[in-house]
Amino acid sequence: MTVLVVTGVSGSGKTTIGQALSRRLGYEFVEGDEFHTRANRVKMHTGIALTDIDRQPWLEALRSRIAALMARQGNAVIACSALKRAYRDVLRRDDVLFVHLKVSPDVVRSRLARRKGHFFNPALLESQIATLEEPRDAIVVDADRSDLQVVNDIVRRLEQSSVTSLANRRSVAKT
Repeated sequence: MTVLVVTGVSGSGKTTIGQALSRRLGYEFVEGDEFHTRANRVKMHTGIALTDIDRQPWLEALRSRIAALMARQGNAVIACSALKRAYRDVLRRDDVLFVHLKVSPDVVRSRLARRKGHFFNPALLESQIATLEEPRDAIVVDADRSDLQVVNDIVRRLEQSSVTSLANRRSVAKT
């Protein structure tokens, strides 16, 4: 059982890539934005950056969702910004793997300008970029490319990590 948490700033492609990845792998897709409180959505819509205290109920709700997935042995892809290491630590468990979408600010600005119907105010992008602590314990992919290229890269790297993990387990078992 595996839970992939696709992280990145707003407009990096978390939902688009997460949905495509879930279809490709046959995993359930979970939209992390749906776990935000109404108050958080209103704040972000009006251009007010969330604080760590604002984010805590959101992260706890996502952590509960991950626990429920694990309890029923489900595989899932979760789209969730998880900008700071402390946020990722709330979500971290043995079978949780982070995939970070690294994207240039210019590409994100362009995507946000075209996006319709989302509560995130593009004026908050700079605060997200400033908050971002790029993960060192994640699959980091260049998300400036096409969706297909990004998904293919993630799948290839997941397969490589599975092979490496299996080889490591076999090596340990022999000793």
